[in-house]
Amino acid sequence: MKTNKSYSKRIRVTRNGKLMARAKGQNHFNAKASGSERNGKRRPVAIKLTMKVRRRFLPGTGAK
Repeated sequence: MKTNKSYSKRIRVTRNGKLMARAKGQNHFNAKASGSERNGKRRPVAIKLTMKVRRRFLPGTGAK
């Protein structure tokens, strides 16, 4: 099965197999948010996916 490219471009797989993605809520309406909240959104966030979803969308990427 092929890797879903649109999915794989949004997710980075770490050496240990964790999936890191961009934090949600970064696009607009951030002026009211505190500085620490805006700063925290710049950091990637670990995401949890079921094994079924990983096998379907990310085969061969080393995602555990």
